[in-house]
Amino acid sequence: MPKHNTVLMWRQGRVSRTGPQGPRSCHFCSASGGAATVAVAADAAAAETSGTSSTRPADCTSLLPKAVKRRVHALKRLQVQCANIEAKFYEEVHELERKYAAFYQPLYDKRRDVITGTVEPTDEECEWQSDLEEELAEELKKKAAVEEKKEDATPEEDPKGIPEFWLTIFKGVDMLSDMLEEHDEPILKHLKDIQVKFSEPGKPMSFTLEFHFESNPYFNNAVLTKVYRMKSEPETSDPFSFEGPEIIDCEGCQIDWHKGKDVTVKTIKKKQKHKGRGTVRTVTKQVPNDSFFNFFNPIKVGPDGEMDEDSELTLATDFEIGHFFRERIVPRAVLYFTGEGLEDDDSFDDEEEMEEGDDEEHDDEDGDDDDDEGDVDTKVAQPAECKQQ
Repeated sequence: MPKHNTVLMWRQGRVSRTGPQGPRSCHFCSASGGAATVAVAADAAAAETSGTSSTRPADCTSLLPKAVKRRVHALKRLQVQCANIEAKFYEEVHELERKYAAFYQPLYDKRRDVITGTVEPTDEECEWQSDLEEELAEELKKKAAVEEKKEDATPEEDPKGIPEFWLTIFKGVDMLSDMLEEHDEPILKHLKDIQVKFSEPGKPMSFTLEFHFESNPYFNNAVLTKVYRMKSEPETSDPFSFEGPEIIDCEGCQIDWHKGKDVTVKTIKKKQKHKGRGTVRTVTKQVPNDSFFNFFNPIKVGPDGEMDEDSELTLATDFEIGHFFRERIVPRAVLYFTGEGLEDDDSFDDEEEMEEGDDEEHDDEDGDDDDDEGDVDTKVAQPAECKQQ
């Protein structure tokens, strides 16, 4: 079944993965206030360990003398102990995140109150000097002030709070807009807040996304939840694959839809002809419908853990989206509303594409070298570290 790795990184460490063993390269990560976690795709782990795989035998130790091989086994046992310590490290990181979440929450509550119009920020709280305003000439400012005086004396209606705040974010972020359907938008206009809750001390590692809605004509729920369960321990069968906490499962919630308002299903009509009498009747039935709100009804993993390829991809994407909400959307919501958060993400995408392009160029150069060498001995040279006899 698909899993989603999450490992600790620090506020400015977007292109590094940091653990108790020091920084490690990562091609996909994210930042939030305080300690944060990063999502790691499965192919990244493979890429990290593939450096000399083309020349190194599958099991280098098979070529070593028995006495040396014995010592290598001792090192592997030490490595397993390191992995167990690393697992404890990430458990403490989770506790640290939970602790600091309590410090962030009053600020997030104030953000919610401003968005919903429950609280009007003071003039002092609204002061913000943007780069654009700094570059604006004083003459243009004066001209703008004159134009404002010429406008109709009747003031425009002041909207409450920041209308469609979360919907704007959903529509602006590719990962979320891909899930969004037109019939979802009126519902998401009623979304007041999104919160992240961490599991309590002593409980299995998990986090819960809470989507808070104002009273609306679509469903009765005030809060829709999605729980992501995690584990932070090396696999007994493959301890060296451990790279930090993994999302291993998720669970949604039951939405109490008002009659006729469930956007996750649609009603279709089908005509049926009676074979004997030749009469025609029309039958109606409900079928699944694309909607963001299917997010709260994730694929269930069977007892044997077996899934087809499409289901694995769907669940892996679900894990990635949940992680993105936790690490990017919730902590940096205003930046995704203004688009500044999107610009940050795009800049890192460009860096990743550039790095991939560089790798391709290196591969081409290597290929040219092979062509220039002409006929060579095709026998693979024995790696230097395995030549001990």
